[in-house]
Amino acid sequence: MTSAKAPLQSLSGEAAAGDLAAARRVLAAASGALTALAEALDGDFTRAVGLILAAQDYPKPGRIIVSGMGKSGHVARKIAATLSSTGTPAYFVHPAEASHGDMGAITRQDVLLLLSWGGETAELSDLITYAKRHRIPIIAIGANPDSTLIKAADVTLLLPRAPEACPMGLAPTTSTTMMLALGDALAVALMERKGFSADQYRDLHPGGSLGRALIRVSDLMHGISEIPLASEDASMREVLLVMAERRFGCVGLIDAQGGLTGIITDGDLSRHIDGDGFLARKASAVMTRNPKIAAPGQLAAEALAFMNEHKITRLFVLEAGARKPVGILHIHDCLRAGIA
Repeated sequence: MTSAKAPLQSLSGEAAAGDLAAARRVLAAASGALTALAEALDGDFTRAVGLILAAQDYPKPGRIIVSGMGKSGHVARKIAATLSSTGTPAYFVHPAEASHGDMGAITRQDVLLLLSWGGETAELSDLITYAKRHRIPIIAIGANPDSTLIKAADVTLLLPRAPEACPMGLAPTTSTTMMLALGDALAVALMERKGFSADQYRDLHPGGSLGRALIRVSDLMHGISEIPLASEDASMREVLLVMAERRFGCVGLIDAQGGLTGIITDGDLSRHIDGDGFLARKASAVMTRNPKIAAPGQLAAEALAFMNEHKITRLFVLEAGARKPVGILHIHDCLRAGIA
């Protein structure tokens, strides 16, 4: 049988060494350029963050309109997606399409974020003119301080004149890496200035593993009206009725103040049910004290791991520092939500 890896195994040592050398050269060029970019950042970066935040403070908040042509356009799309997913509404407008009607999507409350290495991209000229006519702020990312784009911008984020990594020095490689990283830096700085939380992030990422990883106990738990509860002074007859009605396979026992003091499970029943006068016995004589609990704000994945660790299938949910149950979480609730 011919191995699928045979072509790779037949490579000469010289060819393989050349491939690795090329890869390392590209990565070294990118690393050096990013270091230079980090060192060159100044107050203009803070002004860019402030300009974006100010646009979102309008009675009708503005958005970030990101645009660029060619490879810069592909990077611009990614920056817009990252900003939107981290709490800063943004979208990409193709500069050529903008000249044919898409300009109408841009409002005076918005901010333009325009990308161009040389700063003379012809397709951006109509966007620049439109922004100036309607007093829409421009943040420019480019490397030529004497270019049309940089001179027209309200805030400029200059990139170091690092050489491209391709052998001819022509294909956008190092330059687009810097643009991409600078877009990520803007998104993270905005997140931190806004105090963007994990819960907000989850709201914007309800699908996939990211959404599931951030689901809280409060999102899955059954509320107060469904909690199987009985007084610790109740008879076992009453406890069994509650257990049958609620169908969680357990009953939480509460004191006169409503605080959780114990739990009766199927296992407790099997250990005690053969005793004389079982149905007349008080719940406090059968219950297990100090039951395992969860908090509403706890990650559901943590609660699931806790249940697996202790070989239990449900947790009463108590507010932090409180004794009164506010919900109950069953292991099946976690599994149905795709948490594993």
